[in-house]
Amino acid sequence: MCRPGWPTKHSARDDHYELPTDGVTISPYFSADYREVMGRAEGLPDHDTIGSHARTASRHLARPVDSSSRDHTQSKTEMTMEQSLAITAVAAVLWTATAQAQEIPVTLTTKTGTLQGTLLIPAGAKTPMPVALLIAGSGPTDRDGNSPLLPGKNNSLKMLAEGLGQHGIATLRYDKRGVGASVGAMGKESDLRFTTYADDAVDWLEWLRADQRFSRRIVIGHSEGALIGVLAAQRSPVSHVVSLAGAGRPIGDVLDEQLSRMMPPDVMSDARRIMTELKAGRAVDSVPKPLLMVFRPSVQPYMISWLPIDPAQEVGRLTVPTLIVQGTTDTQVTKGDAERLAAGHPRATLELIDGMNHVLKEIREASQQTASYSDPALPLHPRLVESITKFVGQ
Repeated sequence: MCRPGWPTKHSARDDHYELPTDGVTISPYFSADYREVMGRAEGLPDHDTIGSHARTASRHLARPVDSSSRDHTQSKTEMTMEQSLAITAVAAVLWTATAQAQEIPVTLTTKTGTLQGTLLIPAGAKTPMPVALLIAGSGPTDRDGNSPLLPGKNNSLKMLAEGLGQHGIATLRYDKRGVGASVGAMGKESDLRFTTYADDAVDWLEWLRADQRFSRRIVIGHSEGALIGVLAAQRSPVSHVVSLAGAGRPIGDVLDEQLSRMMPPDVMSDARRIMTELKAGRAVDSVPKPLLMVFRPSVQPYMISWLPIDPAQEVGRLTVPTLIVQGTTDTQVTKGDAERLAAGHPRATLELIDGMNHVLKEIREASQQTASYSDPALPLHPRLVESITKFVGQ
């Protein structure tokens, strides 16, 4: 997921794009100029800190009351107050130790480099607990749902992880290869395939499978990540799959629709010619300048691997309960996409959320769309976490 729209300007120096207000950005373009983005871990207080507070509270609780200048009734009352304060202090320390969710940096080693992620363990969690793998959308979207192509953060996936944590579901969200702190695992763009992302998701699922703290595994993919999650769930055992704002048509159909709204007829004719060749598995040497962002030679192997994939058919190959979630104010993916996905799976549940947009925020007015993509203070739509937790039985 990027800002809604296709890039209209590109500076080779700083890889900055100015984007229109609708459409789906699907390019896997990554640049060495993208700075690493990695959330800070927010773990529990260390044992020394807990012990120090507890010892102080215990000393306070045990401290004798000087009754020489007070009558017996006063001493008795003040002792009770001191004990109450001390007990409250100890309780506060213990609450901090057990009620604060932990965010733990984790890594996955691959042949081309290390992928970085964040494991969120819910407050007061009892093992084994369910865990969800969160998979981000297209382009340089990081584990938290943010993109360097946007003027600010929206933190949609970070908020989703925190919301699920409040219901006892652990989560692992990660920077895809070439993005954020996983930028070093990219390699050459010409070596990237769509299935590479699915391979990485499978490896993360197996990583979670080997961890005794977790019971059932859930896949939750957003936008392009929805299809990645579906492909991964076909290869690694999971209990549930959740598609958030996932496209329901092959990317060639989506591209044709998107580009036809933006390009003049002659350029659109070139685009269709190129897509025909790529669908047949043949690279194209000559690409008109207006189409280089989408069909540049280095990204064509990726497009060749992606164009044949039909998301609805892939959803139909799943054998586990699948939830298709779609917002009614999403300007990038439509209700029709969600309906097509749901129709492909006999055990799919379709959840349409009124007023939810592509970045999972509650948006009622068109004028709010652009700002919502860069507003970390705007919460998730309140029905989103509720729908997911109800579906997975948590």
